[in-house]
Amino acid sequence: MAQKEASVAELTKNFEDSTAVLLTEYRGLTVAELKELRSSIRQDAEYAVVKNTLTKIAARNAGVEGLDDDLKGPSAIAFVHGDPVAVAKGLRAFAKAHPLLVIKGGYFDGAALSPAEVNKLADLESREVLLAKLAGAMKASLTKAAYVFNALPSKAVRTVDALREKQESAA
Repeated sequence: MAQKEASVAELTKNFEDSTAVLLTEYRGLTVAELKELRSSIRQDAEYAVVKNTLTKIAARNAGVEGLDDDLKGPSAIAFVHGDPVAVAKGLRAFAKAHPLLVIKGGYFDGAALSPAEVNKLADLESREVLLAKLAGAMKASLTKAAYVFNALPSKAVRTVDALREKQESAA
């Protein structure tokens, strides 16, 4: 009984500390394949085989709702502590190479996700790519602004010179 309570407490903490959770079924995968999957997403997530009943209790304790229907059969959860998009991409890529891995759903940003929504998440660009695009856009904007600010004084000087020449020729 104490071991189950400890498991529930650990799972509850994992739910609370995660930016997202992605639920999979791993039936038929070998231990080596599971190890390979863990390694592929280790940077952004912890992948754990879970007991469905204890996971339901832990999810409820953490305020995570909508996973109960997906917690049937052999379940494993990717508790995401990094980029959810990268983990979704990693799971999808692994599932393509190993069709026995089935993405059952997940939980992100306060809402349960269907398998199709997890796929949409995997279609997004990673945080790093989006940050790089933003940095590029900001650099381009700063370059344009610098050009405009540099052009203003020289344009003003040309305008003053033209006015001075006009006055001198009129005089």
